[in-house]
Amino acid sequence: MVCWSRKPWAQVVSVFVLLLLLAGCQGISGNSSSGGGSSGSQLSPSPANLAFGNVNVTKNSSLSEKVTNTGSASVTISAANITGAGFSISGVTLPVTLAANQAATFSVKFAPTSLGAASGTLTVVSDASNSPLSVPLSGTGVNLANLTANPASLSYGNVTIGNTSNKTVTVTNAGGASGTISAANVTGAGMSVSGVTLPVTLAANQSATFTVTFKPTSSGAVSGNLAVVSDAPSSPLNVALSGTGVTPGTLTANPASQAFGSVQVGSTSNKSQTVTNTGGVAVTISQASMTSARFSLSGLTLPTTLTANQSVTFTVTFSPTSAGAVSGTLAVTSNASNSPLNVALSGTGTAPGQLSVSPATLTFGNVTVGANSALSGTLTASGASVTVSSASINSSEYALSGISLPKTITAGQSVSFTVTFTPNAVGTANASLTFASNATNAPTVESLTGAGVAPQPHSVDLSWDPSTSADVVGYNIYRQPQGGSFSKINSSLDSSTTYTDNQVLGGQTYIYAVTAVDSSGVESARSAPVQVTVPNT
Repeated sequence: MVCWSRKPWAQVVSVFVLLLLLAGCQGISGNSSSGGGSSGSQLSPSPANLAFGNVNVTKNSSLSEKVTNTGSASVTISAANITGAGFSISGVTLPVTLAANQAATFSVKFAPTSLGAASGTLTVVSDASNSPLSVPLSGTGVNLANLTANPASLSYGNVTIGNTSNKTVTVTNAGGASGTISAANVTGAGMSVSGVTLPVTLAANQSATFTVTFKPTSSGAVSGNLAVVSDAPSSPLNVALSGTGVTPGTLTANPASQAFGSVQVGSTSNKSQTVTNTGGVAVTISQASMTSARFSLSGLTLPTTLTANQSVTFTVTFSPTSAGAVSGTLAVTSNASNSPLNVALSGTGTAPGQLSVSPATLTFGNVTVGANSALSGTLTASGASVTVSSASINSSEYALSGISLPKTITAGQSVSFTVTFTPNAVGTANASLTFASNATNAPTVESLTGAGVAPQPHSVDLSWDPSTSADVVGYNIYRQPQGGSFSKINSSLDSSTTYTDNQVLGGQTYIYAVTAVDSSGVESARSAPVQVTVPNT
């Protein structure tokens, strides 16, 4: 890099070159060339001079300088030199040739290192007729205020409508001179600023802390800005603000009230209760209490937090201990806007019913072993409804039928049932039929008694008309028990026309038929059947 152009008359002026070097000149250069070029070429600067004005010390400012070939012939720029403390040049690689009307743009930067006025010159060396082209440079290094914000932006997130959220921002003068803040303006619905009395002057490195408040009045996202107006060059200093207004947490009950109706004293009734957060922010339920000891709840673990639109379901129980109407309230305490949430509770305790059985004893008398006998009984509720939950008999010889359990019998109503006695041995069989219920006199017991007796010997006497065939030598007798098939019951041919069957049981029905057998052993078809029912006794 050189700071001068070689000309025939300058080859011996070494003292002038030394003076230029001592002046600290700098620039962009290519190969040196002789000045006073073609008479048809000329460079024109725009602007004619560069004035940077006041520039903060340790900062910098850049300006553009445009050099145009206003002649008719091409121009080659071989060097661009700059003088003056704090000035520098960049932007063009030299040498560069400009055709007619073509331009090259240089970037000149002023970065003062000390206070006070500074001047310099941009010298463009070329083969134009007016080379070198000189552009005066000027600027002043000053100490100015430089305001910075910490943090650079404020985000409030979700804030419940009607609530406030405060955040602070610290404004610091990072410059070398004092600066005066004259205003702090806020935009954005629900945004406001406080904490500093204006105007306020900040010395170098001094700070002021502002409080910015977000108090949303409606739901939805809000964006805004804090503009700190001062005499600093960068005024206004902007701090971005953002937040979202959300509806407050609100609990709703489904159902809004619980009516249990009539419940017998000593019994319980359960109902399901759901609580939902219909607001926009989470709600924490801290307590759920009852105003009456007759009501209780289960299935709710506290504390519990419900996010927006989340629900919790639990059970409310009514347990009356005496007859009469009972009212109460379920109070759900939380941090919701409508705490406590109250759910009205009501129910009526009714006196428990009584259950009676008729007859008190079912007497079956004598029943042949293997046979059965059925008798009916009746259950009656009085005073209030009674629910019969189960029944049991302490003997396998008795069986209950005709009633499906559990069974609720309203007051004044009756239901019937059947007990069947099937003795499996000779002798008296006593038992108890026990009904379990919610009656005050539960359990309700009916006595059962009967006797198993041995079957009495029975016989069936049969007779039939003789066959008209002279070749018949005897007869076979066939018997069909009820539900069975025919089988021969005589061990040998019966030559008479009568037969006594001693192998029958009382209470059973039999069908008989007879066949004739000739001397050749040929058996005829069975006669018309005869049905006989043997009595039990």
